[in-house]
Parts: sequence; C-alpha cells; structure tokens
Amino acid sequence: MNYTQLTNAIKSYTENSFPDSVAASDFTSTDQIDTFIRQAEQRVYNTIQLLELRKNVTGNATTNNKYLTVPSDWLSNFSLAVIDPVTGEYEYLLNKDVNFIREAFPFPAVSGKPTHYAMFDQNSYILGPTPDADYEMELHYFYYPPSIVDAGTSWLGDNFDSVLLYGSLLEAYTYMKGEADVIGGYQKRYDDAMVMLKQLGEGKNRQDMYRNPQVRYEVR
Repeated sequence: MNYTQLTNAIKSYTENSFPDSVAASDFTSTDQIDTFIRQAEQRVYNTIQLLELRKNVTGNATTNNKYLTVPSDWLSNFSLAVIDPVTGEYEYLLNKDVNFIREAFPFPAVSGKPTHYAMFDQNSYILGPTPDADYEMELHYFYYPPSIVDAGTSWLGDNFDSVLLYGSLLEAYTYMKGEADVIGGYQKRYDDAMVMLKQLGEGKNRQDMYRNPQVRYEVR
C-alpha cells in the first residue's frame, strides 16, 4: 500500500474527505490526513523493535573528548562498539546511565579505552573512561525511517499495511469524534495486526539471536 492508496482508503473507510478546516485555515485536508498517518507511524515505531528499522554507522571518538554525537534519525540504542586500532577487534561497551559514568569515572582527565557509555542528552553519548586516543566506533541503533507521507512508500506500507491503515483510522476517527463502537472495532483490528507484527519483529526474527536483555516476544 503506497501513500495514495492509504489516503484513499482512509477517506473510504471513514466516508469523509476531510475538507479544509474552517477554524484553522492552514490545516488543509492533506495536512489532516498526513497527521493521522504520521501519528500512526510514530505509535508503531515506538512500540515494536523491528529488525528492518535498525541500522549501523561508524564514527570516531577523539582523544580527550568523552562525548560522541547521536545520529539525527536515532530512535533507541542497540549496541556501541569500539574497534581496536591494531587488531580490528570489536569490543562492545556496556550501556549505563550518566550517574554511573560520573561515579565510575569521576576524573575526565584520566583516560583509557572506553568500556561504558550512556545517553548524555538527545544529541550526545558520554563515554567512560575518556578516550586516550582516536578510536573508530560502530553504533547499531533503531531509527525513524522516512514517513510514507514523504517517501510515497515505506516498509510498513509494503509489508504490514494493516497496521498502518488501522492505526491511521484510529487517529482519523478520533479526530472526527466518531462513535465509540466504531473506534472499538478499529482498535480491535489494529491490536490484532500489532500482535502479528510483534511476533515477526520481536519473535520470529530473533530466534537465533544471543543477546540479553534484548526484547524477545514468545512465538505462538
């Protein structure tokens, strides 16, 4: 299901073309439907850890700089490794919080190969200890993919359009202040689709992964 098919389905299911808002002249019909879709995507991406929504990047930690920049499309962490400059060996850092880093490595001037990391803020990680050299780092993380609104297609639209459709319908019918029984029906269909997607993303795709405490959903 592409963007055009999705918008047509939303209008058809709700029997509403969503005319331009009178109260807010800049909230057009397209703006309304795009908002429903983006809200549905956001709900899915923050609920289920999909293998297809994971990527990796490499960067460099610099000498005496204990901070590392977070990618702009970052959603959540999966792993961070430092690559030994001599052997090329990957050494995975332990994910802690800032309080732990400050307590375990209280003196920024005392440096070494990083063994721990934490989210310092939305834009940066803090490493412990402070790097004593320039190290190549590899980050695996979950990210926000381009919305189907902007790209025209998406992984959800191509592979699990039921989740995207019923999630958008929930947002649309809530905006319409629709009848409770209809919303309940959409919610049931959405929940059923999410169970199937969760089994794929956090069940079937992870049966051979050895990682603890990675989210693991029991496959029935």
